[in-house]
Amino acid sequence: MTMKYGLLGKKLGHSYSKTIHEAFAPYEYELLELTEEELDSFMRERSFCAVNVTIPYKETVMKYLDFIDEAAKQIGAVNTVVNKDGVLYGYNTDFYGLRSLLLKNGFELSGKKVLILGSGGTSKTAEAVCRSLGGEAHVVSRSGKVNYENVLSLHGDSSYIINTTPCGMYPKNEGQALSLEGFKSLEGVADVIYNPLRTNLLLEAKEKGLRYCGGLYMLVLQAVKASELFLKCEFPEKMGEEVYKKLLSQKENIVLTGMPGSGKTTIGKLISKKLSREFVDTDELIVKKAGMEITEIFSKFGEAHFRALESEVIGEVSKRTGLVVATGGGAVLKKENIAALRQNGRLFFLDRPLSQIIPTADRPLSSDEMALRKRFEEREPIYKSTCDEAVFVDGVPEHAASAIIDRMTQK
Repeated sequence: MTMKYGLLGKKLGHSYSKTIHEAFAPYEYELLELTEEELDSFMRERSFCAVNVTIPYKETVMKYLDFIDEAAKQIGAVNTVVNKDGVLYGYNTDFYGLRSLLLKNGFELSGKKVLILGSGGTSKTAEAVCRSLGGEAHVVSRSGKVNYENVLSLHGDSSYIINTTPCGMYPKNEGQALSLEGFKSLEGVADVIYNPLRTNLLLEAKEKGLRYCGGLYMLVLQAVKASELFLKCEFPEKMGEEVYKKLLSQKENIVLTGMPGSGKTTIGKLISKKLSREFVDTDELIVKKAGMEITEIFSKFGEAHFRALESEVIGEVSKRTGLVVATGGGAVLKKENIAALRQNGRLFFLDRPLSQIIPTADRPLSSDEMALRKRFEEREPIYKSTCDEAVFVDGVPEHAASAIIDRMTQK
């Protein structure tokens, strides 16, 4: 177990740290999954140059360090360890990353009550950040004085919530530490989780019209600060912003919604080719999973069975990143599908006039003009209300593909 630079943790299949560090730093960055026993051996050997530390070892590593930065000592958690000629120094760059995330997204904590979900190392960092911004922090944990059973009655007037638990993190994307129902004074919700880009907690905040932000920006900013400690240098201030935007554009799925015949497959494949991204058609995946065509699924098992298969496929696809996804015409009919697609995706409604859409024989619910019109009238309001952006389709697929690519790169 030797490496020069990298990340220590228990489960790292979700991590983007290697991609981030190698985007701007002149070293190879490795991911090293360790048990508690293996961590002990690794830290005692001291054969590394510098490492980052993540769940669940941010507090554990402190006993192996010779010196701990005063700020990290006060926080009680370390996420960066630098080996200086055999002497181990510990730092907390998560503080800088989280503080930057909150300020970037307009979180005004001064004089406000803030709930911090979780009691691990990142929770301690969040407490320190909260104090630095003038907030009143209250930690919520499963067995603490303030827990998920009594938090609403004790602190239902909280203004902000910061989630530091792994609840909702890949691959268990469906998780959510608590519901936002009943918190009448909420202004914003932050989640340190970055995979998925938007947890269910954040999607609920979005639905309620609150400020919300995921942990990707925090991850990038703390990585830049950690790399400065690794290399004893300073990067330009704009470095973090540039790496964040590039990583977000690479990871966020492009999701196409719209009527059958609106051009989702054609336009999706054009985008896929131009951006060198994998193209996925959820209807094709349903056919593959069922072992039969969609018309046969409908005739043998009915629409309800098809919709269940569709939700299953969408749930699987939505956990992946960097895709171009063409959805079925009725995918937007279930809220659970929209929530899953939004976790890692940006939704584009292909707004093609009904007069330009031709009935498709292989789609049972839009196989003739009358059925197509009925579906269009039912679904158009849903397409518009569930998309992030509508893109007009004028009959030239290249125009819509270019418009979507431009909007992805401009945000």
